[in-house]
Parts: sequence; C-alpha cells; structure tokens
Amino acid sequence: MAIPLLEYKPISQNSRVAGYEIPGDDQPMIYSAESLPSGSGWDELIWAAYRQIYSEHQILKRDRQIFLESQLKNGQLTVRDFIRGLVISDPFRRNNYDTNSNYRFVELCVQRVLGRDVYSEKEKIAWSIVVATKGIEGFIDELVNSEEYLDNFGFDTVPYQRRRVIPQRDGGETPFNLKTPRYGFYYRSILGFPQIIYQNELRRFTPQEKKPTAGNPSLYLDLARGINAQGTSTRVNLGNINLGMVPYRKI
Repeated sequence: MAIPLLEYKPISQNSRVAGYEIPGDDQPMIYSAESLPSGSGWDELIWAAYRQIYSEHQILKRDRQIFLESQLKNGQLTVRDFIRGLVISDPFRRNNYDTNSNYRFVELCVQRVLGRDVYSEKEKIAWSIVVATKGIEGFIDELVNSEEYLDNFGFDTVPYQRRRVIPQRDGGETPFNLKTPRYGFYYRSILGFPQIIYQNELRRFTPQEKKPTAGNPSLYLDLARGINAQGTSTRVNLGNINLGMVPYRKI
C-alpha cells in the first residue's frame, strides 16, 4: 500500500499571484507546441526544454536524448512526455540525483518541473517520502500529472520559472536553471570537501568543531586501524598423541 502524499500548506508566493510587471528582459519566454511558426520552432522548443531541465551548465552534446527528440517532432510524444523523459534520463539522474540527498533532489525537481521554489521543509519531506517509496519515475509522474503542472503548462508548454522577478533584498532572484545543483552541503560533508592534493597526497578538510579532541575513542580506533600487525602462530600436531586416560600404577 502506497503512502499518501503528506499534507503541506502552500505559502503566498509571487508564483501563485497574478503579475503586474511591465514585460521586459526578466520575463520568461514561453515555448509551446500549439503555436510553432515553422519546423525550426521545434529546435527552439527542444533547446528551451534542455535549458529548463538540464540547466545551462549541464547541457552537453553527449547527453542529448535524440530518440525523445525524434518522437516529439513526429507527434508521438507531447511536450509534457518529453519533459518527463528528460527528468528520468540517465544524465539528469547522474548529475542531480546521484550527487544529492532526496531533499535537495526534490527541491531541484520542483523548481525545474513546476517552475517555483518549494514552499517549506514540509513539502521537501512529503515529496522525499514519495521518492523513497515510489522511486524517481514514480515521483516525476506525480509532478507532471499534478493539477498544478497541468494548470500552468498543460501538455504542450515547456515549464518555465513563474514570476522570475521576485522582490528580495538584492532586488531579484537568480533563475533556477542557473543554480549549480551538484554537491550541496549534505553531499560535500560526506565527501569531506573541499579536498586538497598536497604532494601527491589527498587531504580532506575537516572543520575545527568536527575534529576529535583528546580522549576521543575515535583517535584510538584510527590508531588501531593504522597498525598492520601480523601475528605468528604455532600449529601443534596432535595426531600421534594419545590423549586417553593413563592407568595409575604403583612402583
């Protein structure tokens, strides 16, 4: 029995409020299969999908999904199906899922597929449970089949960052697809980043507060592991020894 999605409260974000800005360079360009002027329009739409899902700094020629592109152009897939195929593809999994925790992976997928930031930590936890129980494909299916996705992008529109201009202290927000997704704090702490190679020896940086102090048992454990002691043993052959009871005899 699948665990239902935990409830979480949406917050009053700008992505949920109608915009009143004057159109400008900060407004996202919308690519839809409903209004393609020519055959070259497909290439622009596909490139926009790669930018949104893979992000600018992850697009490599070897990571193109040629088969999915061909199916999209031939009408065998909708734009929504193409987006789903990009998110569950091996390059996206390798660059985003394998290098992050489930919480950060959920955050990246919500930003790129739904075009908004996560509402709260509760939403991260709720979707992370879906990832753990249904896997990546089940999680992505939940996103692209959600009412929020269909209401905003439907079957023919490439997802985009809704309300990119968000008033903050710095005056705006960086587009989601320009944020580096790899090696978040969680994964960097596991790998011991930053790593420094000094005289052909790899040294990992450990914060001062995480270094063991005097008397810490881990110091002795590391010392024991560093000792490569090879003990010697003597094997005794008892094959010719009679271990039976020796009768008592008076002399």
